[in-house]
Amino acid sequence: MQTESTQMPLERQQSILRLAMAQRVVRIRDLAKQLEVHEMTVRRDLDLLSEQGLLERVHGGARMAQQSASEVSYGLRAAQQTSAKQAIARAALQLIQNGDAVGLDASTTALALAQHLGERRVNVVVTGLDVATTLAALEVPFLLTGGNFHAPARSFTGQFVGAALARLRLDKVFFSSKGFSLERGFTDAHLPEAESKAALIGSGSTVIALVDHTKFTREAFCQVVDLERVDIIITDQAPSNETVDALGAMDIRLIVADEG
Repeated sequence: MQTESTQMPLERQQSILRLAMAQRVVRIRDLAKQLEVHEMTVRRDLDLLSEQGLLERVHGGARMAQQSASEVSYGLRAAQQTSAKQAIARAALQLIQNGDAVGLDASTTALALAQHLGERRVNVVVTGLDVATTLAALEVPFLLTGGNFHAPARSFTGQFVGAALARLRLDKVFFSSKGFSLERGFTDAHLPEAESKAALIGSGSTVIALVDHTKFTREAFCQVVDLERVDIIITDQAPSNETVDALGAMDIRLIVADEG
């Protein structure tokens, strides 16, 4: 009798997504062998990932859904660039003062910042479920915008988000994006998600972008915000000299966080 792997379901599903991204098509029999689980377990995982819009079922297996090729699952993104995100979060925390009204998007980098907000007396507005759960555990006061739940990003989107944020004025807004370039500014893969980020940014007096070095020179499907609307960019590695000069010319402050 085959013994099931002790790997947790989320970890196993993340492994399936990684394999699907690398191989384009994955087969149930092959996944069962690689992950050391029963084929029925793999089928359940594939069905769940298909329901979330991350995979498309094919005969005997699955392939990456067209949208998911660019919009990677939240859990998978959370496991990437973790040291960079923590460094960026620590640098971002230094910009937050007691009494600030702070806005956080649903990005995994904003989640890293949320994990430190127990060190400040702040009120927070959030558009992401996991960010809200983290703040609740830390007993940090927050307002969750609500709206349509977008499972891949663990975020809320739609008209409710825009309507709620239009009535607020936040001292500082922190957001991230899939890509950043001098030409298109900050871009994302999912239009409703980009619209929620834009609404959050629109409510902020000071807007801070949290982007690790892998986002530079990348462009995603839709624009979140023009570069000129952002006041500060925090990253983990300095971008090209051209980018540094361009940011300086626009009076955008660049902070390179120390991972040490």
